[in-house]
Amino acid sequence: AAKPFQALPLVEDGVVERFGLTRQDLALACASHSSEPGQVALVREFLQRAQCSERDLMCGAHRPLADPVAKDYETRGVRLTAVYSNCSGKHTGMLALAKHHGWPTEFYARVEHPVQQRCLKSVSAYTDMRAKDIGVAVDGCGVACFALPLRNMALAYTRIPSAILEAMVVHPELIAGEGRPCTEMMRAHPGRVVAKVGAEGVYSASLIREELGVTLKVEDGHSLASALAIAAVLAELGLQPQPAGLLKKPITNSRGETVGEMRVNGGLER
Repeated sequence: AAKPFQALPLVEDGVVERFGLTRQDLALACASHSSEPGQVALVREFLQRAQCSERDLMCGAHRPLADPVAKDYETRGVRLTAVYSNCSGKHTGMLALAKHHGWPTEFYARVEHPVQQRCLKSVSAYTDMRAKDIGVAVDGCGVACFALPLRNMALAYTRIPSAILEAMVVHPELIAGEGRPCTEMMRAHPGRVVAKVGAEGVYSASLIREELGVTLKVEDGHSLASALAIAAVLAELGLQPQPAGLLKKPITNSRGETVGEMRVNGGLER
């Protein structure tokens, strides 16, 4: 969920102009994409513009977040490499940042590397927290991730600079992917909202016109629960109608029978 602020140095430090980066590149730097073929192709183009290669990526590979994409690749025997990681756009942006500043691209993912320290500075500035007060650990993709109060991340989402905001709004298909909540919410309400899933039950969003930021965390880390929760919160705050399927999900058994549903119980406390 911090990716828009990890991508921000690309704009602030002149990396966009240096390498001729596009809005698609910026959107991918903010993305947790589904590893769709079109998304992967665009990351490869981003790498070329950054004068880097797939071998430079330190994010590792994993099964695509979107089940239909994963099953398609399994059927076709596609070998998944680092460029297929949902974080490959973020990592490409970090490589571009290192290249621009003349920092070593080796080990750019390490917390002590100047790239990660620059990202921490960005998160610090937009969350109104001193860098030393932000907890730093290693994310699933290998780079720094941050521990801070939900209120401060919500505050940051009221302040997303226009270049990043526009990239996310114009290219919602790159932020997540077909059928995933981030993409579907932004498509349903173009120019009104940006939404960004995080790991372990974290979700952030910004209602653009209202200059309102929202961040939540589901305590047990359930990603489906966090998606339902953010959709319900945004609906209660006036973002309606929500796309079909974002406010409740059927629960099926091993025979494919619908035996219940997951939905939000209750509403916001005023």
